[in-house]
Amino acid sequence: MIFPSKIKEFIKDKNYSQDDVGMSNSQVLIFDDMVLKIEKRTEWKESFDFYKTQNVVNMMNWSQDSVIVPKVLCFEQSDEFDFLLMSKITGKMACDSDFLENSDLLLELLAKTLKKLWSVDVKNCPRINSLENKLALAEYFVNHNLVDVEDAEPSTFGPDGFENPKELLKWLKENQPKNFEPVLSHGDFCLPNVFFEGENLSGLIDLGDFGVADKYQDIALCYRSLKHNFDGSFGGKIYEDFNADLLFEKLGLEPDWEKIRYYTLLDELF
Repeated sequence: MIFPSKIKEFIKDKNYSQDDVGMSNSQVLIFDDMVLKIEKRTEWKESFDFYKTQNVVNMMNWSQDSVIVPKVLCFEQSDEFDFLLMSKITGKMACDSDFLENSDLLLELLAKTLKKLWSVDVKNCPRINSLENKLALAEYFVNHNLVDVEDAEPSTFGPDGFENPKELLKWLKENQPKNFEPVLSHGDFCLPNVFFEGENLSGLIDLGDFGVADKYQDIALCYRSLKHNFDGSFGGKIYEDFNADLLFEKLGLEPDWEKIRYYTLLDELF
């Protein structure tokens, strides 16, 4: 890998490890106090302006005073790759055993983080991830055979679910939620992307979908992530006494199960 000159100045002679946690297709190098994300430019990212790395950078810079996200140290591009060097978020992932073994605290912290996001004034937010935008990208993925059905929930495709991604996409288009509740949304609010130190948020990572979206985009993926981190799907350990529905008690809202199902199914196409 040939690094751009400005990136080289930051990372020269520094030790690093490679991140192997999460679902990202990017190469991520972890330094003591920095993280370098190297992403190959793809046709679909060039086709959908929202997903260009430059716009992720713009969003991160815009939100610095509102929520805790990495600080952009350097952003460079080569003919094939985007290089985003960021400050390193400290603390532990929300899926760390320290939090999974103290589920009441974890739910409290997650709810507090979601409420913090929702409290941000999004009037001048530079990134709007509307449902129309997400469905257009989902259609691109379906038409270009980019949907990994093996990674989906067992019930999504097959005898008791949808026949294929094309059928799911058709259902998503025909069953769009009637109300859009715009908030500042992480976009992939899963436990490995949320970091805490003690009883405080220390930061959010993996911000490719960060922007304005419906409130239930984050609720749905947080709820699913909670269930799978506690039922042994991730990590292998089962926490039998955990009830993910308690998240809504902490959020102080009645769950909209139709929207939760909708946004969870929508995520199956990415």
